[in-house]
Amino acid sequence: MDQVGHEHIGRRRRLLILGICSMSLLIVGLDTTIVNVALPSIHRELHASISGLQWTVDAYTLVLASLLILAGSTADRVGRRRTFQTGLVVFSLGSLLCALAPSLPFLIAARVLQAIGGAMLNPVAMSIIRNVFHDPRERAQAIGVWGAVFGLSMALGPVLGGVLVDAFSWRAVFLVNLPVGLVAIILTALFVPESRAPHPRRFDPVGQVLVIVALASLTYSIIEGPTNGWFSAEIIGLFVLSLACFSALIRYELRREEPLIEIRFFRSAPFSGASAIAVCVFAAIGGFLFLNTLYLQDVRGLSPFHAGLYMLPMAGVMLIFSPLSGHIVGRYGARVPLVAGGGAVLISALMLTTLTPTTSTTVLFAAYVIFGAGSGLVNPPITNTAVSGMPAAQAGVAAAIASTSRQVGVTLGVAVVGAVAGGTAAGALGSGFAAATHSSWWIIAGLGFAVLVIGAVTTTRWADGTARATAARFRESRRYAQGEVPAG
Repeated sequence: MDQVGHEHIGRRRRLLILGICSMSLLIVGLDTTIVNVALPSIHRELHASISGLQWTVDAYTLVLASLLILAGSTADRVGRRRTFQTGLVVFSLGSLLCALAPSLPFLIAARVLQAIGGAMLNPVAMSIIRNVFHDPRERAQAIGVWGAVFGLSMALGPVLGGVLVDAFSWRAVFLVNLPVGLVAIILTALFVPESRAPHPRRFDPVGQVLVIVALASLTYSIIEGPTNGWFSAEIIGLFVLSLACFSALIRYELRREEPLIEIRFFRSAPFSGASAIAVCVFAAIGGFLFLNTLYLQDVRGLSPFHAGLYMLPMAGVMLIFSPLSGHIVGRYGARVPLVAGGGAVLISALMLTTLTPTTSTTVLFAAYVIFGAGSGLVNPPITNTAVSGMPAAQAGVAAAIASTSRQVGVTLGVAVVGAVAGGTAAGALGSGFAAATHSSWWIIAGLGFAVLVIGAVTTTRWADGTARATAARFRESRRYAQGEVPAG
């Protein structure tokens, strides 16, 4: 058990803690969607290229992906509430600096600071939820609410961002984080109990460096490949460096007694599937938002506010389907929402593979609604699968791996679809951009198909057996470590 009596927390306070933790997801999610709406304005005021806009998004998601696991294990060690509060302070400070940015490099640097704070929020909040909600059905429903908050941030972000950009400037989209962050800091101090894992993992500096270098070199090579040349010595060298770091990371972590990334988790087919699905669906979401924001404002000539209204059907449907998916998972398991969600993402992307500057609003809205339903269905099963069945003491690590998979997906999605769309002769922002996105939409369709297939395979009886066997190995390893069972 964790070092706090969570079993004595009443239902009303558990729900309050869920609300407080969800506020962190709200501001992090708002930041992503609001920034996407603001990209065309940032492009004009700071003279940013498409690759510069990609870095405005990916500098944030890349650092998040690199530090989430470290934040989860650190919270298990020094205290989840303390880490959560620190993350809120750093995130709010980064938001303020983003609003004051005089240049694109300064903005990207401030986004990095935001991400350092954000890395202390979502996995830690999910770890708190995992250790407060013990009943599996109640936990699945709580995670459905968690997913609904992501949908809420999607719904509020485009419209709120459009209002702020139209009424003030793109800088206002960062200032909106400050009051939410302040309220969350106060409520956390008053109501969230402190908790730690009884046997937290030791710091793993080698593993952490390998994660950062592997993800950074991969992202840089994808974003800068169209500019520097895919077969240039620099880009090929970075791809090789990324592959070498990933390979070294796996070999190194398998030999460590307390690794940064618990490779043994991936012996569970549902956990491996959830991680792969998270990468695929969030790559689709990241690419979807990036492409549509630029298309609606720079191709169709919509204002930021009206572009936000166009995206509202997608976000609203996601808001509805996320809690619905949580209830389905709690009662029937993850198979139906994963397969249906992957199919919906596939259909939506296929509808946009013939996108033109004059595509009818009916087709756009239909594609947006279907995409929102698909992504809303998939998100809760990812989280529930990642944290359920794992030891409660390692909840921070398990949740952080799931959150890392999401951020890796967004990072790669923006990098890949931006590189494909922006790397063509027609890829400059303007009327030719619509045709340049066609290949990117086929990529997103492929991601939806991958979610469908992986979801079907990793929800079988065989997959459940691998999950049970993995959990049994962890329980046995823990008993050996505590001296309850003699070795041999």
